[in-house]
Amino acid sequence: MSVYAYQDRQFWVESVSFQQLAEQHGTPLYVYSKRAILDDIRRIENAFGSIPHLTYYAVKANANRVLLQMIAGEGLGADVGSKGELHLALTAGFAPNKITFSGVGKRDDEIAFALEHRILAFNVESTEEIEVINQIARQMGARASILLRVNLDIDAGGHAYVSTSMRHNKFGLPHTRALEVLRWAAGLSHIEVRGVHNHIGSQILRPATFLQAAEAIAEVVQKLREGGVPVHDVDFGGGYGIQYHGFVSHPELPRETPEDPALSTAELLGPALSVLRGLGCTLSIQPGRSIVAHGGVLLTRVLYRKETAEKTFLIVDGAMNDLIRPCLYHAHHQIVPLQLNNAPHEIVDVVGPVCESGDFFAHGRAMPRMQRGDGLAVLCTGAYGYVQSSNYNARPRAAEVLVSGHTHTVIRPRETIEDL
Repeated sequence: MSVYAYQDRQFWVESVSFQQLAEQHGTPLYVYSKRAILDDIRRIENAFGSIPHLTYYAVKANANRVLLQMIAGEGLGADVGSKGELHLALTAGFAPNKITFSGVGKRDDEIAFALEHRILAFNVESTEEIEVINQIARQMGARASILLRVNLDIDAGGHAYVSTSMRHNKFGLPHTRALEVLRWAAGLSHIEVRGVHNHIGSQILRPATFLQAAEAIAEVVQKLREGGVPVHDVDFGGGYGIQYHGFVSHPELPRETPEDPALSTAELLGPALSVLRGLGCTLSIQPGRSIVAHGGVLLTRVLYRKETAEKTFLIVDGAMNDLIRPCLYHAHHQIVPLQLNNAPHEIVDVVGPVCESGDFFAHGRAMPRMQRGDGLAVLCTGAYGYVQSSNYNARPRAAEVLVSGHTHTVIRPRETIEDL
């Protein structure tokens, strides 16, 4: 049986009915599949074969403690972007020497906290940041390892808000300055230069884009070595896209034409690895979405049908505070019924109860006709779902449940109004 499937017209995850979970725990509800997450981790690891590497899970994608413990148990490292994420990674069991700290704006206390715990490296993004890290390390009697984030000026496509490697973006330094900056950094008393880091964007679906980045970073490494700067590590970042359209199919569901090809991270990385393996470096990547997105589903329930002269609305109990991606990025998430009833298809807007026109999960979506009380599953929400949720409109955040085979466990209880 696949991880997600309809059995007798009921939607199941592993060996548990989504309808059962919704009835037992209420909605909105985040549900994760242990099997789906572990399968995606292992597929990524197998892609490297004998290439020395380390996979850092991007904690920002989903920071639930239980999921972090599960991912750490697979031997992965962690990439963090704040003191809080570093704390979560450490308490979940990630080894400090398998943790990197990324981000353009690391606070002094965050740098000190990371040095205190002897993390592997900082991915640094400016000369002033390097100076500050060196100063704090000197005060602490420590030595900080760094990788310089280089901006390759590559247009990876996708939404403007997830573009990270164009010259106008805030991230990294121009690759043309790498030699100058790392020569200077290598002379600082408490800095150890380990190599370079790049990250060209998010939800990238073309292997050719990663190949372009690999060729560009290989050229940077060559110029650094020719200039006398040794390069031991290359962090190739993340951004490996996943399939969102048409993720689940059934004869009673409207057919969604995949705009995003169903390529695995291994297939996206393949051409790039053929270039990177020749650099003689320890290679690392930072997948987040491609590890946890397919493993998560947001359950919600229809509160009302509302029909106007222009549209039919399904008003559900989930909202933009539970899942902001459709509002923020106009992101597509397939939405399917928990129970199929051979209903005719209709075009609807799936919207939430929050007092914002941006509170929607789908516009103009073909779906089986749904009624008040029917349950829906918003698919592929394991990444940037709960982790970006909020208490907007004083709405308590959803519960989170982990399914493993025939069993399930509440891994974060539902907030109450007393928690607000």
